[in-house]
Amino acid sequence: MTDILIYGAGSIGSFLAYLLSGSARNSTGEVGVKNVALLGREGHMRAIRDRGLHVDLGEKTEILRFEHCFSSLDDLKASDFCPDVVFVCVKTHSLSALCQELQESGLLEVRLKRSLFILLMNGMGNREVFLQSDLDPARLQEGITSFGVVLAGEGEIELKGRGKTVLQDGMGGEEKEFLAERFSEKGFEIDFSPDFRRQQYQKLLVNAVINPITALTRHQNGIILSPALKCTVERVVTEAVAVATAEGLAIQEEAAVELVFSVAEKTAANTSSMLQDVLRGRRTEIEAINGYLVRQAEKHGIAVPVNEALFEMVKSISGLQTG
Repeated sequence: MTDILIYGAGSIGSFLAYLLSGSARNSTGEVGVKNVALLGREGHMRAIRDRGLHVDLGEKTEILRFEHCFSSLDDLKASDFCPDVVFVCVKTHSLSALCQELQESGLLEVRLKRSLFILLMNGMGNREVFLQSDLDPARLQEGITSFGVVLAGEGEIELKGRGKTVLQDGMGGEEKEFLAERFSEKGFEIDFSPDFRRQQYQKLLVNAVINPITALTRHQNGIILSPALKCTVERVVTEAVAVATAEGLAIQEEAAVELVFSVAEKTAANTSSMLQDVLRGRRTEIEAINGYLVRQAEKHGIAVPVNEALFEMVKSISGLQTG
């Protein structure tokens, strides 16, 4: 059995832990989990240790009891848990601090010496940031996911929308088989893509439309389908496709617009992660989404005024300052 650490067990990370857990139940009907460990905020971890992780799936609620539940790297260091795979599910703006934390802990040379790291995060440019930890690039993969999950309370998550998870096709057969089996058991899709960068850019393109517009309008994803926003959506996509072309990715503009509207329709009742952050007064991931497009456009001499406007407006309401 593959041992997995979820580093950054918030809403998405906790749901991933549910997907990768087994199905063995105790006398009270709760699922006992030994091979998946959580590392997250103290309040969330304390609630999970005390009451288990409550996963609201709509039609039913599952309760998972984790044998390993850490609030810090020191907790991990003091345990006997040695993960084969580490999924990093933190917010993009926390990644630099995480890298420094890992380096200073010394775990990359000991407990995590042979672990494969997978960045399951929004935006682009995360791989370059994570490699500042001096990790061997061969041990770093990336992934994207489209399921919608909200943190309903400490120790409680709620599934809002189903979607596919796509990982780089660069891991060993045993780990790949384990992940595929567990996702299938829970009724979720997972793919291992040899053309991951294209998939990642398409997800970025969708996020560049849905996240800032929902954050600014304070509406759920369905607002993207408003006829009044059709021109804005198309201009965001046109600019993003121009950047993709300059980066060597051939993405058809018409298909990209259709993808955005398709995702918005399927997730119309979802509250985007960026809107959740704005409503809670938290820092957003705008830097790694529209901010990434703006930076790449500047590098190639491409004008992206709509993406730039969305970037600046979200920064203004989230209090995010850049140098």
